[in-house]
Amino acid sequence: MSEHIPLEDQPHPEVTLLGLPKSMASDAVHIFTSPAYIRTRDLAWLLPLAGASGAAFATDTHTMRNVVSSNPSLNQTAVNVSDGLLYTSIATPVGMYAWGKIKGDERSRETGILASQALAEAYAVGELVKVVTFRERPYIDNARGNFFSAPSKLDSSFVSGHSVIAWSSAAVIAGEYHNPWAQLGIYTAATGVSLTRVLGQQHFPSDVLIGSSVGWLIGHYVYRAHHHVPRRK
Repeated sequence: MSEHIPLEDQPHPEVTLLGLPKSMASDAVHIFTSPAYIRTRDLAWLLPLAGASGAAFATDTHTMRNVVSSNPSLNQTAVNVSDGLLYTSIATPVGMYAWGKIKGDERSRETGILASQALAEAYAVGELVKVVTFRERPYIDNARGNFFSAPSKLDSSFVSGHSVIAWSSAAVIAGEYHNPWAQLGIYTAATGVSLTRVLGQQHFPSDVLIGSSVGWLIGHYVYRAHHHVPRRK
């Protein structure tokens, strides 16, 4: 019967710090086997994403050479903004957990744990992709963006780690808090992280598009699979 009930509406045990290792191990299995569970209905979002990704890959070099500024001052400003927004994405779950514990706010406490769990899992996936692809960053070799050519596998452009982390955290928080204005602010901040990575000449558009998508999918899954506090309609 449970397979006919949306995952987010199924009963889940209380979210706790002690339960994190078990939850993360279960998530790892699901994440890495998820391609085997793709269904025809998933094409409704997979095809548009594939099309947008293909277009981004095809225009990456042109965009970074001719559209995005290469002014060092502007690039550095964008990098500073992206770093600041990233730190906010990481600090927010910690703050929400602390607030929930102090004030007895169960939703805030749960959000802090699940958002932290999601960004940790997303970070691990993102780093694995980087090691496998080691793509050159835009500021190398006139933004050719070659794969398997980066000076270091640990400094790969694909995917954007900032985007993966920001969107995974945002997906959980937006799942817990359904206020449209709150969600607008949450996703605007995540978009800011992704956009400034491109403006800072740190990533190609395809890096942040796919990184953002991966982060959101992981965060959305973590929320749906583990949240315990009833959803607010």
